[in-house]
Amino acid sequence: MIAFVVLLSLACLGIAYVTYGRWLARRLSLDDACPTPACKINDGLDYVPAKPFLLLGQHFSAIAAAGPIVGPILAGIWFGWLPALVWIILGSIFIGGMHDFSSLVGSVRHGGTSIGELVKRYISPRAHTLFLGFVWVALVYVIIAFTDITSQTFTVVSQDSAFGPAVALSSGLYLLLSLVMGLVLRHFKAGLGVATLVFLPLVLLIVWLGPHLPGVWLAAAAAVTVKQWDVILLVYCFGASLIPVWLLLQPRGYLGGWLLYLTIAVAFTGALAGGLPLQYPAVNLAGLSSALNGKWMFPVLFITVACGACSGFHGIVSSGTTSKQLQQETDAKAVGYGAMLLEALVAVLALATLMILAPSDALLKGDPNMIYAHGLARYLGLIGVNYQLALAFALLAFSTFVYDTLDVCTRLARYILQELTGWQSLAGALGATLITLLVPLAVLLTAREKAYLVAWPIFGSSNQLMASLTLLAVSAWLIKSGKHAWHAWLPMGFMLVVTVWSLFFLIRDFLRALFQPALLPLSPGLWIGGVTGIVLVALSAWLLLETARAFSAKNRTAA
Repeated sequence: MIAFVVLLSLACLGIAYVTYGRWLARRLSLDDACPTPACKINDGLDYVPAKPFLLLGQHFSAIAAAGPIVGPILAGIWFGWLPALVWIILGSIFIGGMHDFSSLVGSVRHGGTSIGELVKRYISPRAHTLFLGFVWVALVYVIIAFTDITSQTFTVVSQDSAFGPAVALSSGLYLLLSLVMGLVLRHFKAGLGVATLVFLPLVLLIVWLGPHLPGVWLAAAAAVTVKQWDVILLVYCFGASLIPVWLLLQPRGYLGGWLLYLTIAVAFTGALAGGLPLQYPAVNLAGLSSALNGKWMFPVLFITVACGACSGFHGIVSSGTTSKQLQQETDAKAVGYGAMLLEALVAVLALATLMILAPSDALLKGDPNMIYAHGLARYLGLIGVNYQLALAFALLAFSTFVYDTLDVCTRLARYILQELTGWQSLAGALGATLITLLVPLAVLLTAREKAYLVAWPIFGSSNQLMASLTLLAVSAWLIKSGKHAWHAWLPMGFMLVVTVWSLFFLIRDFLRALFQPALLPLSPGLWIGGVTGIVLVALSAWLLLETARAFSAKNRTAA
């Protein structure tokens, strides 16, 4: 049964890439005769042309991260695997893939600028400011959620193994290896194929080496607390987001993409040939009314699955870093639309690691990353790989996905603050990065529980709302360019409804706790969720009003 589900999902995604992807490419009029911003500017810092396969790996690992793993597993636990699966397939094909593809092409056609520039040009300067403010808040919550998930991974210790600290040390070695690869590619002009043959086996060696490092090192890593890892990771984000993309972002993303491909291969093979029974219920009837404080599957499912089906963050990556590295326009189909469908496959395979668990399994009380890692370890165990080594590989792969997202998010948030403030100097870049990271630092250090559980509903809602606003900007661009845009504004309307609805739940609980504390205590999580929800809804409403004004003014002028 699991094999049938996976094969059917793969067939749907493959057919969609060939048919709907080709249709979207014709709609967007891709033309390799038009030089891309990466080729025209090529400043060696942010605008650097990349070969399609290199860029696909970097883009894929940047957008994938923990989202298509944590979100689908959480949604599957609460509502059953079938609703999550249906949304992953349909959402990625008709909403998420189109969103990523069109935002990438829109940015390339406008000099590699952000989606905010489309808002400014086709809606209004005020809408541009509102949109950038909204995106900055959403990126901050991505940093909060994924930093905490990684910190939780680094501190996992069982009775017979400290595999969390081992993964943390392997991660540090992996980042150093990526820096070396960046230098080799840049200054020694090594071919990508040769570099892959050298550095990819070294990554696998690092996976094996982690648990075998000196005991003193492992003990020191084990002594680091979750809060301390939070600080260490944010310091990493500060440095990594300021150095040139060729030095760390491109090589680390490329190697991370290979790790992601390997985990897909392991999960795919295990799901098809493992013979493990499907045990978790397709529909969790109890979860339909009890998940997330009694909220119903609609709309909670859509904001929980998040990146596995659609993600506003993808549009920011597409128009922030990827569009500045696209070598030719026709590469956009594979990089934009193809990467989203690959991410949907990751989400399906992550869901499969839940499907093999019985409803009474103790793993269901733990973190989603551990459900995923244990599932991959069981698959690798079928071919004789030691369980602890397999678990270390799965957790290192998981953490490398998150690294890509963390420093890309920080870099993008820095771009946005610099665009808003005009701080274009080195001091401005340092200041914008510092301000961006101070907010996650404050939230992570003051959270009394797992911060990602507090941040995930806000992250999911703001992320999907950001997708709807990105589609709003794309729709405005297409309409004012004289093209049909129903394939953009229809998904925009759907995502807008489900995300505002989910934010309403956060605001409602906050207001209840504020005015009736005896019935519902006002926790830090409710404060954070409620205040952020109000801000996001207000910004969205204002942006929609600006859009209506812009189009009504155009119609009056035309008349």
